[in-house]
Amino acid sequence: MRRTLLTAATFTAAALTLTACGTTEPAADKAEKSSSALTVTDGTGAKVKLDGPATKVVATEWNVVESLVSLGVDPVGVADVKGYGTWDSSVPLKNKPKDIGTRGEPSMDTVASLSPDLIVATSDLAPAALKQLRRIAPVLAVTSADGSGQIDQMLENVDLIAEATGTTDKARTLRTGFEAKVAEGRKALAAAGQDGTDIAFADGWVASNQVSVRPYTKTSLLGEVNEELGLNNAWTVKGDKAYGLGSTDVEGLTKLPEDVQFAYLGNDEDEAATPFDGALTKNSVWKSLPFVKAGDVHRLPDGIWMFGGPGSMEAYIDAVVDALTK
Repeated sequence: MRRTLLTAATFTAAALTLTACGTTEPAADKAEKSSSALTVTDGTGAKVKLDGPATKVVATEWNVVESLVSLGVDPVGVADVKGYGTWDSSVPLKNKPKDIGTRGEPSMDTVASLSPDLIVATSDLAPAALKQLRRIAPVLAVTSADGSGQIDQMLENVDLIAEATGTTDKARTLRTGFEAKVAEGRKALAAAGQDGTDIAFADGWVASNQVSVRPYTKTSLLGEVNEELGLNNAWTVKGDKAYGLGSTDVEGLTKLPEDVQFAYLGNDEDEAATPFDGALTKNSVWKSLPFVKAGDVHRLPDGIWMFGGPGSMEAYIDAVVDALTK
């Protein structure tokens, strides 16, 4: 009887030991996950909870795609991959992400199939779409644009994305690099006697044989960059509250100063988006403009995204400085 009880006791102790060993690793895993978890407050004020810095990230807009790539995070899903390659070649993709559809209407099924840790979206995406995306994975929504401070908003967005992806050191480097590029560009323009020069940046398109011109006013991102470079934005039209973009036509260009430097971006893959060296070359009003006659019209290199991040803005600065100091 004693031997039986000892054997039973030994078996029970061993079983308890094994049970204890069996619960040690999961508890450690749970503690490890807890220690790496983080909460980020996004541009909408929402608390975004993550198990740890996100590595499998989907992006629904090109400016946040650019920020991710600049931070060293290769997104697994991107809206309109081909379009990004065309319009934002200043910060090219380093991988081959899955195309998740258009920027305004991402495919929920495609996004879900990627099992992302995080989805980075912007305030331009419809609330209904954001709600659907939140059912798939945590969503970090950043403010697309802010006419009261575009550069600050751009850098804040980079910082938010960096916080969620564990790349804050890289974000600081991006900020420092951008500030240095602004100072370098301002110095180069001043040395060339271009400080205070009037500049008007615009894009445009042709639809139904009509040319529409979109001025980038002082409250646009490029408008703010121009001001930081010591240039004077010559547009007098009012821009929208978020992006600082105005609207005019060819006749509206006659209100610009005669000695203005006119700059624009085009796209060889989309003739309708490049009217200034296309459809307007046969327009009598365009050809009569003093700055056109003087040759003060500058097409900047393709692939600089006008609504991008520090990488695009640095490429823009280099392009403007080059155009005005030739």
